[in-house]
Amino acid sequence: MFAAVDIGGTKTLVAVFDAHGKVTERHKFPTAKIYEDFITDLAKAVDKLSTKEFLKVVAAVPGIVNRHKSIGVVFGNLPWENVTIGKDLERIFNAPVMIENDAKLAGLSEALLLKKSYRKVLYITISTGIGSGFITDGKIDPDFENAEAGHMLLEYKDRLERWEDFASGSAIVEMFGKKASQITDPQQWYVIARNIAIGLINLIAVLTPEVIIIGGGVGAHFDKFADKLNEELKLYENPMLHLPVVLKATRAEEAVIYGCYEYAKQHTA
Repeated sequence: MFAAVDIGGTKTLVAVFDAHGKVTERHKFPTAKIYEDFITDLAKAVDKLSTKEFLKVVAAVPGIVNRHKSIGVVFGNLPWENVTIGKDLERIFNAPVMIENDAKLAGLSEALLLKKSYRKVLYITISTGIGSGFITDGKIDPDFENAEAGHMLLEYKDRLERWEDFASGSAIVEMFGKKASQITDPQQWYVIARNIAIGLINLIAVLTPEVIIIGGGVGAHFDKFADKLNEELKLYENPMLHLPVVLKATRAEEAVIYGCYEYAKQHTA
């Protein structure tokens, strides 16, 4: 059995997978702001699982990780820094633990669903912030394993701004006073699509992906802005810049935990 731990800014999900990739158990609990409280809550959640033996555990971290030392360096929406999360989870699960960035794991999950069609997959999650994962030949590309596309500095309203500061879910709320799920005005969706396109076109020029997959809370509403997004991207197309296909994530809400499972399989002898 494999275990996945998806650590979110507000909720943490623990899922148990069998050898065939089927979820057999899951438990969700609020993510405590104090790290020590989170570890206590996680231990209680794991204790409630009927499964007690795990071949491997993968934890999805919303931030920068030190993979070799299993340390969570910086967490985007949580005030944790340099925490020994790998070691702490090994004690709780009594099993080997690997940690990875959550967007990379989500990208891995989505890319493997398309592995017969595309080699180079760029995954973008647009939620509270913006995360990214670049998957090559069905694996997280090590050359971009620490890339944070949401922190690209781009020109916006005559000044340099981080992409996620004007195109993320948080930016949408600040701009329109409502969440993406509440927006019905086509003009507002046009603005959202334009702001997303500004970042995507830069990534396309540098990474030349064969396909882009949009996930996350805003990505779940992809159908509402897909046409507008493609229209905006088309404006930047030229003979030296080929536009890839842009798709909605298949597992918008569960891509991360399935990515944990796939990552565990890839790193289990």
